[in-house]
Amino acid sequence: MSYDNKYTRMGSYRKWFKTIRRKLGRSSNRDIIVVYTNTSPSTHEESARYQDLNGSASSSPSSTKKFLSHEDIAAIKLQAFFRGHLARQAFRALRSLVKLQALVRGVCVRKQARMALHCMHALVRLQVKVRARQLLSESSNGRSVAA
Repeated sequence: MSYDNKYTRMGSYRKWFKTIRRKLGRSSNRDIIVVYTNTSPSTHEESARYQDLNGSASSSPSSTKKFLSHEDIAAIKLQAFFRGHLARQAFRALRSLVKLQALVRGVCVRKQARMALHCMHALVRLQVKVRARQLLSESSNGRSVAA
């Protein structure tokens, strides 16, 4: 796979994903179904309506059952699947981000190691020059004393 080919395909993936995102649209809070379990009435009117719906005044609020329509159940399932899809997508993005981070850190570490080796090599060359001067000065001092 060539360099150009890989990135042109990547662009088409992005374009496809943007199209899907535009068609699905962003979900908002109004799309979320919330099932309330608090059945205790707060006013006398609500109490009367609640008792009329249940059929008798003697039934306790905790014994009532919640009935969801097929559409509500389907909507809840669809939301659960979509949330799972978003969670998997976020996890994949996080994994790729971690891989990218490791790659960048590896590049930085290699660059740092290369710079350290370069500096060490320069130090070794300097030490060789200093030692050579010391040896030359010792040998020239030894000749002048012997002569």
